[in-house]
Amino acid sequence: MEPHSTVSREEWLAARRALLAEEKAFTHARDALNRKRLALPWVKVDKTYTFDTPQGRKTLAELFDGRSQLIVYHFMLGPEWKEGCPGCSFLSDSVDGLLPHLEHHDVSYMAVSRAPLTKIEAFKKRMGWRFRWVSSHDSDFNFDYHVSFTPEEVASGTGFYNFEMQEIFGDEAPGHSVFYKDEAGDIFHTYSSYARGGEPFIGTYTHLDIAPKGRNEVRNLGEWVKHHDRYEDAPKACPSCAGK
Repeated sequence: MEPHSTVSREEWLAARRALLAEEKAFTHARDALNRKRLALPWVKVDKTYTFDTPQGRKTLAELFDGRSQLIVYHFMLGPEWKEGCPGCSFLSDSVDGLLPHLEHHDVSYMAVSRAPLTKIEAFKKRMGWRFRWVSSHDSDFNFDYHVSFTPEEVASGTGFYNFEMQEIFGDEAPGHSVFYKDEAGDIFHTYSSYARGGEPFIGTYTHLDIAPKGRNEVRNLGEWVKHHDRYEDAPKACPSCAGK
């Protein structure tokens, strides 16, 4: 951590007011960006996708759970993985408290992974999460929304991700996809974001960004983030699941 100057309260207020002006400009720019996001054109989803859920096999339409909007988090947990991605888990630790507010604003939320449902359920129990999480194990969903890659793509090290061909580093990648269902039952893909597009959804980062040391990272969260039950002093949400 770089040494900081120490100043009088009056000097601090002057510096803080200058930064506040920039923060307000950033807020206004974000508002303008949000308006452009809402104005994006939509794509009708003509393909039928089905998912394994604790309540049986369900279609994408059924995952809306009676609401008109659906946010899907593409959680990195592949069929052969032993546990979920620490970064996806870091983001997902911020989700449960949002659910009542989203659901009462006509928005459903769920995570989707290619791992079998039994593996998803076990990891979800270990983490102590409540949000819905389903399996796209026998579906093209992850591939069509460009968060899973074929063995050929993995072998080549190149795949379509974040809206362009680029280097990939495994068979799974994170992202969000958003859908709308109209009164006729037609579904539309309205938005997706990938890579650092997930950062605004991580509540811990929002708090670290105002702490004196900030994020304290050189490159990314992989330098320090662990599953929340893997920190040395962490209470275990599911003691019998720890270490599995």
